[in-house]
Amino acid sequence: MSAVRTTKPEPTEFRAYYARYIEQVASGDILTTLAKQMEATQTLLRGLPPTIATHSYAPGKWTVNEVVGHVLDAERIFSSRALRFARNDPQPLPGFEQDDYVKNSTFNYYPLSELASELASVRQSTIGLFKHLDDDAWLRRGVASDAEVTVRALAYIIAGHELHHRHILGTKYL
Repeated sequence: MSAVRTTKPEPTEFRAYYARYIEQVASGDILTTLAKQMEATQTLLRGLPPTIATHSYAPGKWTVNEVVGHVLDAERIFSSRALRFARNDPQPLPGFEQDDYVKNSTFNYYPLSELASELASVRQSTIGLFKHLDDDAWLRRGVASDAEVTVRALAYIIAGHELHHRHILGTKYL
């Protein structure tokens, strides 16, 4: 196991905004963390009654399905960035407006169990991508949302973002 995978990114590897996600991630092999986190998230999601899927905790807030869908969208985007930067793609990548993505989605038409399965599948794909990177690829940088970020930081951002939203589900929705 590579030390690059087991060492948290330095603050110079990501925009300060993402520190709140990265700080939530435990030390250790990030691939193991990504796998174990998804097990815990799946346990939470599969334990929810179907009736809660389109529930939001306050007017104007996302529903449970929309939160899960947002985590799906973000992981796909962050993984795509990681792939491009790992392959040394020099093109700067745009940001994305999460509220617009959710507003233009159909997440509330899916059963929550379907979204949970899709999230597990996307996570397996994410782990597969990171699993086969060499140390040089983990440390490569690219520009996304007008800020430099490393592939390693993106892995930790994915993990921390999931933890952030799992915490919100557990505290605000349940």
